[in-house]
Amino acid sequence: MAVKIRGKNIDVTPALKDYVEKRVATITKQFKVVGEISVVMRVEKNSHIVEITVPASGIVVRAQESTNDMYGSIDNCVEKIERQIHKYKTRLMRRKYNNFRDDYVASPPDKDEEPADEEFNIVRNKKYVLRPMSVQEAVMQMNLLNHDFFIFFNDEVESISIVYRRKSGDYGLITPELK
Repeated sequence: MAVKIRGKNIDVTPALKDYVEKRVATITKQFKVVGEISVVMRVEKNSHIVEITVPASGIVVRAQESTNDMYGSIDNCVEKIERQIHKYKTRLMRRKYNNFRDDYVASPPDKDEEPADEEFNIVRNKKYVLRPMSVQEAVMQMNLLNHDFFIFFNDEVESISIVYRRKSGDYGLITPELK
């Protein structure tokens, strides 16, 4: 298990590093394959913020917590990840043993017009490995990452699709087609 620990506005002491590695070890026991775990600790004003990202068995689990104590933030963040893992595994087991499957109906996305003749400054370029999954798995992955959208390879229609969270709290599915 590789744990990459970084500190912003804080020196990561050996005691803090050992504590993080000990707490994160409880998470890794729940998966067969675990990638490099990323832990970012930072201090902003009176807040001690911890962000943990765990790539494991084809999913990515992420949590962020903020308290007045760095050790408390670490504990809260690990507990949050453990709850997310439990929720994910419960859904997988429920689907596996109940043969339960929802079919999503794609709803058209909201159309926003782009301003003309403006240059857009791209400040970050990110590469992402797509893996085949169902719409339900993509929604679970999006919720685990706490994002508003998720791009995936839809194994049902064999193309790239996007799930997104609507303002009403429901989910939408975008399946692009070439003309």
